[in-house]
Amino acid sequence: MPREQPGPSADGNGSTRTDDHHRTRSTAVRHWIATAPGTYIWLAVLFVTTVVLHRMSPGFEEEFLRDRSTNLHELSQNPVRVLITSALWIDGGRWLPYAVLFTVFHATAEHWLGTLRWLAVAVTAHVVATLVSEWVLAWAIRQDHAPQSAANTLDVGVSYALAGVIAVLTYRVPRLWRYAYVFAVLVFYGIPLVADGRTFTDVGHFTAVLTGLACYPLARSRRKAQETEHPAAQ
Repeated sequence: MPREQPGPSADGNGSTRTDDHHRTRSTAVRHWIATAPGTYIWLAVLFVTTVVLHRMSPGFEEEFLRDRSTNLHELSQNPVRVLITSALWIDGGRWLPYAVLFTVFHATAEHWLGTLRWLAVAVTAHVVATLVSEWVLAWAIRQDHAPQSAANTLDVGVSYALAGVIAVLTYRVPRLWRYAYVFAVLVFYGIPLVADGRTFTDVGHFTAVLTGLACYPLARSRRKAQETEHPAAQ
């Protein structure tokens, strides 16, 4: 009678190693989320608001978002309110892609810069890009390059803040790959800006990238702080 071959968990070692691996991975995921609280609180809010949008009729949804939009009309009436509320909704209702993008870029930046510096970059990119893009739109309306109705267009979302954070991560990339990374970012956001059919949001995205790159002082101060916390061995 042939001898029974021991399986991976015949002595319990295989099962133990698998359980340890799962526990280690689960711990790493929890640590990643817990050490980027701003990113995942924001993402949780976006999940809730996306669920709320899915329960609205299309017509009501459009008017609801327009009231929270950073268009020229709302900015002239309630600038602070719409600058905040516009970043809490996703036009289009697709949350999962943003969960991936937030995890890859926002969480990485928050881990590196710390919550306050990361938030400063995201907010600055969101505000500056919004104001510049809407100023460009106002100029286009005055020059008859855009209709008057564009002053009340729908403009919500988190893409300006995301573009700024993607750009500031240039200073996190190892020096050998830094120029390739920033070149790729500039090309990705620059091509829509020079293509036919460009919109004011394309201006906003590129402005957000430039704003993120201009946040180098925050990245430099973070690097100095890390060097102070973890001085090189003598």
